[in-house]
Amino acid sequence: MVVRNSNETSTRKVQLLDIDDIPEGKAKRVEIEGLRIAVTRINEDIYAVGDMCTHANYALSDGPIDTEELTIECWKHGAQFCLKTGEAISLPATRPITAYQLETTQTSLFIHLPEKGSA
Repeated sequence: MVVRNSNETSTRKVQLLDIDDIPEGKAKRVEIEGLRIAVTRINEDIYAVGDMCTHANYALSDGPIDTEELTIECWKHGAQFCLKTGEAISLPATRPITAYQLETTQTSLFIHLPEKGSA
């Protein structure tokens, strides 16, 4: 299935994992097609972002999630990123991480990845 997002970039929907495997308030690292993704659930909302801090390439999934501010923090230097947009919201990071578009069914989480050859 090919989907067009608001940037007119072609994406395809790929099953990422089962809904029951998504931790509440903590990040889980998932690798798919060479991408490292941090996935978390906060109440009924699910977020998936790139798992590498743009400041120094440490795994964000090893750091804490702020369930009220909807942020993920790099455990090494404290940079914080918005789970909704991927925006870097505190130093030392200045570049955003990828925030992925998701879809769910009752049992599965699907992620939208760039169409092969378009990334």
